[in-house]
Order: sequence, then C-alpha cells, then structure tokens
Amino acid sequence: MEPTDWAPEHSGALRELFAQHLSFGRITEAINRKFNTNYSRSAVLGRARRMGLAGSKQSVLPSWEQQPQLNRPREAHLVGPPALRVRWPVPPPMEMEPVKLRCVELEPRHLSLIELERGDCRYPYGGDEEGEPITFCGHPCRLGSSYCTPHFHLSRGSGTHLGSPAGAAVLRLVETA
Repeated sequence: MEPTDWAPEHSGALRELFAQHLSFGRITEAINRKFNTNYSRSAVLGRARRMGLAGSKQSVLPSWEQQPQLNRPREAHLVGPPALRVRWPVPPPMEMEPVKLRCVELEPRHLSLIELERGDCRYPYGGDEEGEPITFCGHPCRLGSSYCTPHFHLSRGSGTHLGSPAGAAVLRLVETA
C-alpha cells in the first residue's frame, strides 16, 4: 500500500459513494462536506485509482452511456447522448450555379495517344468518368506550342502575358577586348 494522507474513514466513504455509482465530482463534494476537507476531484480520482476502484468499466463510460439504476423490475429508461453543441453558426447551404466551362468552336479529332503525330494538338478530352478514355484534339499545333491556336488561347486565359515561346532566345554577339 502506498503512503497517503487520506484517513481510513475518507477511503471508506469513497468506497461507499463509488458503489452508489456517483460521479467523481459528486463523491468529492460529499466527502468534503462530510469531513470538512478540501479534496479536489483529481485527488479523489487518483485515490480511487490507487484503491483499484477507478479504471473499471463504470468509471470509463461517459455518464450518458452508463446503465441506469432501475427502481422496479422491467422498467426501462431510454438514455441517449447529449445534444451536440455547435460552436460557430453554420451558414445555410447556398444554391450554386454550375460552372460554365470555357470552350472553343473547334471539333476535336479525338485521337488516342498512339495516333498523335508530331505537330498535332495535345489538348486532352474525356477521362472525367471512371473508365472513360482520354483523347486529344489532334489539329495542327501553333508555332512554339503543343496546342492548336484556339486551345493555346483557352489554356492561357485572358490577362496572361504570353511573351516569347519557350526555348526561343535572342543572342547578341559582343566583341571582347
């Protein structure tokens, strides 16, 4: 047995109140009132653990999951979880319009990856649904791009700086001394 500052009468009261299935908060209040002590709930819980009382199924279950004490045989009480509390108000769901996709006035050739040739547009179509094949535009590419002109502008969007095509550089020869 561990040394403790708990009097044997206090431990006995703890054992009796625990047998009545009271919460540790109520056990603490009762012991403090009866013996004019100032134990905290944590102290009572720790003492109950050292005595082998806490850690049982009764102390692990939340109060709303514990079996109710029945006053008469075959009397049933419906016990459920407490209402969930929402900390922040949740805005009501808003109806949203479907996103209008940008598209081009060009009928794609729907070529597979194997059918694509050098210089064919590689803008993809399909693949949205499970098992749907992905095909490609297949029209002639714009100079310096892997897309045809309509798909090039579609992929860049408005306001995007187009600049010079990738890989092109202007070199200037400088004479050294």
